[in-house]
Amino acid sequence: MTRRKLIDFCLTFPAAYEDYPFDDVIDSSAWTVMRHRANRKSFAMIYERHGKLCVNLKCEPLEADFLRQAFADVTPAYHMNKVHWNTVTPGGDVPDEELKRMVGRSYALIQPKAGKRNGG
Repeated sequence: MTRRKLIDFCLTFPAAYEDYPFDDVIDSSAWTVMRHRANRKSFAMIYERHGKLCVNLKCEPLEADFLRQAFADVTPAYHMNKVHWNTVTPGGDVPDEELKRMVGRSYALIQPKAGKRNGG
């Protein structure tokens, strides 16, 4: 999966948007942060490291550990909480459908809670 396809997939989730909070110039070296509009929480951070596309995704701790054991291309998250976030390297041993499932799970974990007021 390419960087653009990954971003486009993330944008299929309701209220998702892409953000570039760490970079003044948007190019292949920029970190793309995918967020939810209602609470601005991030569910995917897309970047390149050592010439490889990477994406950090939120996980529940037991699932994060399971995925790290199941796939060589799932590791504790780079620059994130290693209990609740994994880094996935697309194009390796993680099938695209599994990567999409992981993105969907990450999005579900950051969604605003029903009935909770945001921003005030």
